[in-house]
Amino acid sequence: MGLACLEANAQMLTGKVREQAGTPLENALVQNLTKGTHAHSDHSGYFSLEKVMLNDSVRVSFPGFEDFAFVVRNFDEVKIHLIRKPFMLNEVTISAGLKYLNTLSAIDVETQPVNTSQELLRKVPGLFIGQHAGGGKAEQIFLRGFDIDHGTDINISVDGMPVNMVSHAHGQGYADLHFLIPETIESIDFDKGPYFADKGDFTTAGYVGFKTKDRLDHSTVSLQTGQFRTFRGLGMFNLLSSENQSAYFAGEYLMTDNYFKAPQNFNRVNVFGKYTAGLSPADRISLSVSHFESRWDASGQIPERAVSSGLISHFGAIDSTEGGFTARTNINLQHEKQVGGKAYIRNTAYFSRYDFELFSNFTFFLEDSVNGDQIRQKEKRNIFGLQTEYNDAPGAAFHYRIGAGLRSDFTTGSELSHTLNRSAVLSYLSLGDISQHNLFAYGSADYTFSRLLVNLGLRLDHLKFSYVDKRIPVYTHKSEYQSILSPKLNFLYSVNKDLNVFLKLGKGFHSNDTRVVTARSGKEVLPAAYGADLGVLWKPWPRMVINAALWHLFLEQEFVYVGDAAVVEPSGKTARRGIDLGLRYQLTKGLFWNTDATYTHARAIDEEKGQDYIPLAPVFTLTAGLSLNTGKGFSGSLRSRYLGDRPANEDNSLIASGYFVTDLSARYQWRRIGVGINVENLLDTQWKETQFLTESRLYNEPASVEEIHFTPGTPFNARLILKYNF
Repeated sequence: MGLACLEANAQMLTGKVREQAGTPLENALVQNLTKGTHAHSDHSGYFSLEKVMLNDSVRVSFPGFEDFAFVVRNFDEVKIHLIRKPFMLNEVTISAGLKYLNTLSAIDVETQPVNTSQELLRKVPGLFIGQHAGGGKAEQIFLRGFDIDHGTDINISVDGMPVNMVSHAHGQGYADLHFLIPETIESIDFDKGPYFADKGDFTTAGYVGFKTKDRLDHSTVSLQTGQFRTFRGLGMFNLLSSENQSAYFAGEYLMTDNYFKAPQNFNRVNVFGKYTAGLSPADRISLSVSHFESRWDASGQIPERAVSSGLISHFGAIDSTEGGFTARTNINLQHEKQVGGKAYIRNTAYFSRYDFELFSNFTFFLEDSVNGDQIRQKEKRNIFGLQTEYNDAPGAAFHYRIGAGLRSDFTTGSELSHTLNRSAVLSYLSLGDISQHNLFAYGSADYTFSRLLVNLGLRLDHLKFSYVDKRIPVYTHKSEYQSILSPKLNFLYSVNKDLNVFLKLGKGFHSNDTRVVTARSGKEVLPAAYGADLGVLWKPWPRMVINAALWHLFLEQEFVYVGDAAVVEPSGKTARRGIDLGLRYQLTKGLFWNTDATYTHARAIDEEKGQDYIPLAPVFTLTAGLSLNTGKGFSGSLRSRYLGDRPANEDNSLIASGYFVTDLSARYQWRRIGVGINVENLLDTQWKETQFLTESRLYNEPASVEEIHFTPGTPFNARLILKYNF
């Protein structure tokens, strides 16, 4: 009778967990020390702890923050603000969730803060990037045995807004992240493989989702200066900060001539503003607006024979008239509303205005021995999109979510032309207007049986492709439709609080360029990818986290539109399999070590043995780093990355050389004043950042030559940083 009375008196304790500045803390641990039960906060910091009685003792904890303990005196909603303290790896818990890599992301961001826009993508274990236009173009991406080019097989988003460009003038999936100011990033969500129902087009090798800060801890002005006439100015200003509202503005300007023999004349301007408001305890809205512009000259990719013969230096150029301009304006509105306790609805609506113009010359005088082979790729684009998702009671034994959305791209003047000296158009290879629409719906459900989590997911994508060719005199509007269904099935077993074992199975896809779809009358336009991951996330000691995964990925066809040549190149079926290994270890209170290694076996299935290598597919990668935070103002890191030799052609007779590069950063903060230094390529290694097998002909050469063309990586490069917080 007494037990029944106690259970009747037990109630639900609810509350929100935030840091001092007001930012919600997701996955904070809320423990009832009296009963031995616990709960976790959701994305908005909200938690609900069941079967709580008056005078129970409750403790709230989150890595990098001091614990907060209290005794329950009533059942009013609790507002908890945690205070920051030095990060300790022994406080990190292995959460029972499928996105295990987010645990690693939280550790890496906390111990090794992002210093440059390039480092944003490098936070993904095993992901390598290469720049071949002095910082103007989007980076070339390598992941899980893919030369992803600029984004064909990785889905990238910021605050729910897609970054990838469909049917882009330079290449399918083109993802330029340079509009993102790194200091505004709050968290990075990423995973590998096609295993999540809410991730659609381009999610084959994986996805990366960036979330910007809702509010600033303080205003900041920062100046950077360094070699090669490099200057960067940054301002981040708190405009409004209260418990229910926040607003800030961030602006960035970057200029450099870069390390090439021909000055790059690079200029970039970034502005970003965000307003967040709690309209009610259960209602939240966020509006962000940004604008970005870049202009640059480029030295392009140079042939090895020109360097070895002494015609040009390692940092020289054959055609120094390359370069370009790009701009993007974004408006992003997000609304979240709690309904029925812990359930919530999230709505996202966005608009982007995009301009792009790029001049390149890959073959020099191969096609035109008089004027040269310079090309221009150009487009203007408007993107409209919206998405809504209902998320039912996260953390419950049965949890589901459903969502739907639409993305529409309208591109005018998508052009590939043969030009001279960036001014005269000699001929049009491609010119037209493109519209592409993606209507989608998805659902997933989590079932928890004791220690086993089972996730079922299903996604439906319907795409419409339209193209108007402006090179022909008679108006012709070509349209094609295609749909694809993508099922997902994932398992996670929690052996104990320190060890999770998972099996992930899923189907994904990458769409092909609209010009390919209409040219082939809708055939083979949505090649599917089938993936499987078997792995563990393990915390063998309080200050060590280990992750490992065996994986396999099969693609029905790598079938893409090559914007540089206005041709279609189907490459048939491919299979990749490999192993990922990672380790995070806290050696002392302020000293952390992290390392990630990957091995991949990538082959074309329909080709005979020995002729089945996939050009530029990474085989072995390794990253490692030490980071130090004394807690007394000084912090720094030493990081190295190694990309091994890889095949440059199908029979592996030509090799793209690997490289080993080490970077250093150091900071000292004294009250409001900070000083620091960033050093790229500390050991001054001579290396090739991007490499391609290309047939070209130099001026006055009697015949063309097919060989490795490359863009050199940065030499030793130091930048001084001064910062003032207020």
